[in-house]
Amino acid sequence: MHTLEPYYNWQHIYISEEDARSPFYGKEYSEFEFSQTIYNYYIHPQWDEFGSRTLYCKVLVADYDERYAVIELIGEWNDALENDIMLLKRYVLEPFESESINKFILIAENVLNFHSDGTDYYEELSQELRESGGWVVCLNMPYQSEIEFKQAGNHHFIELFNIPEWRSYRPFHLLRKVESLIGPNLLQ
Repeated sequence: MHTLEPYYNWQHIYISEEDARSPFYGKEYSEFEFSQTIYNYYIHPQWDEFGSRTLYCKVLVADYDERYAVIELIGEWNDALENDIMLLKRYVLEPFESESINKFILIAENVLNFHSDGTDYYEELSQELRESGGWVVCLNMPYQSEIEFKQAGNHHFIELFNIPEWRSYRPFHLLRKVESLIGPNLLQ
């Protein structure tokens, strides 16, 4: 897992630790010290922690004019033990919401497992974002995690899409691609 780096080809557009509005503003990274783990597996030091012991993230883009953010995830999304959705909502999404961002694209291709503990936070997040005309979607969740996510009923609040070529888009074009896929229920 230590070789899985966050996507870095958009750094000429956005760097979260240089964005004063980002919850990760001012963070310094080491390229050589691997100190963060998911269980007993070290992960690349570029990933950001937000309170979970099993799920980490990297804000790839936050565009305050277009009001969207793209956030890549890695690890195990475990609401049963860690309440990861609450931590993600409180420490990553809400700070961006307070800065007018209301559309979130979560890249979930490195979410290796998902464990549910109800839909309350998902429903709350979805409702808050809809009130401001926003939404949250997950891209490219692995099949086994997607099945568990759907069995829990969370896909009613966070829609799941597969866009395997997402890296070939510029951030704004990825936003437009996602918007073209979103059903009318999320745009209302």
